[in-house]
Amino acid sequence: MQPANIICIKWGTLFGPEYVNRLYSGVRRNLDVPVRFFCMTEHSEGFHPDIEVLDLPSEPYQAEMDAALAVANRQGAMRKTSLFRSGLIPDLQGPILGFDLDVVITGDLTPIWEMAPGKVAMRHDWTEKRKGRPTGHGSVFRYDPAVHGYLYDELATDTYKVVEEARGSEQRYTSHKAMEKGDFAYIPDDLVVSYKYDCLGLPPVNYLRDPILPENARVVCFHGRPKMPEAIAGYKGSLIRYSRPCAWLQDHWVDRARADLGDRWA
Repeated sequence: MQPANIICIKWGTLFGPEYVNRLYSGVRRNLDVPVRFFCMTEHSEGFHPDIEVLDLPSEPYQAEMDAALAVANRQGAMRKTSLFRSGLIPDLQGPILGFDLDVVITGDLTPIWEMAPGKVAMRHDWTEKRKGRPTGHGSVFRYDPAVHGYLYDELATDTYKVVEEARGSEQRYTSHKAMEKGDFAYIPDDLVVSYKYDCLGLPPVNYLRDPILPENARVVCFHGRPKMPEAIAGYKGSLIRYSRPCAWLQDHWVDRARADLGDRWA
C-alpha cells in the first residue's frame, strides 16, 4: 500500500519539537493508510524517531528573496517554497500533504488527502474570501513536487518580481500561480476551520460559552492568536479573541498524542 506523504517545515525556535510530534501523531491517527512523515528543519532534537528529517536548505535565491521581503515588511515569509522543489525527496512517490505547525488534527484526513488528484489543494483564506478575492490559505496544502515543481522554479528564476507581485505572501503566490496553470482546487471550508473565526465566536459569545469544535472539522488552524497552549489554558490577551479554556483541544492535541506516542515524545 502506497503511504501518505506528509510534510511540515520548522525553522527557528518559535515552535518546539512537541509541535512536530503531535502533528505526526494527529496525522497517523486520522489516516487509514501508512504515513511517511517529513520535517524540513535545522533543529530536529526531540523528534520522534519515525519522523524523517530534511535539512533546511540555503537557497541560491535566499538573499534576493530576503531583500524583497524586507520591502514588503514580511521578513521570514515564503520559506515554505523550499518544499516545492522537484526531486526534494528522491524516492518519493505521489503527492504530499503539508501542514503548518500551528494546526491541530481533529478528524479523518482522507477526504483532503484523496481530493482533486493532480491539483494544488488549499482552503480558501478566510479574509480573502470575505473580500471576494481568490487566495488559498497556507496552513494545509496538498501538492505533488513532480507536477508542481514550477512553484519552486519560477520563484528561483525571477525571485524579486515574484515576491513583489505576491506582496511577500507565500500562500498568495502558491495559490495564484497554481490557479494560473489551472492546477488549483479549494479544500471544502468545513474540513479546515479557524479557531478564532469558527470556534470562538465574537463578543459576547466567546465570553459566555466554551469554544466549539465544528462537527465536520478535520483540521483546526491557530493562525494569529491564541495559539494552542494559550487556548487550552484560556486566553485573555485580546477582547475580541478572548477564549475560555478549551477541553477538546487538550484532548486532541495533547492527551491523544501522549497516548499514541508516550510522554517522552508528546
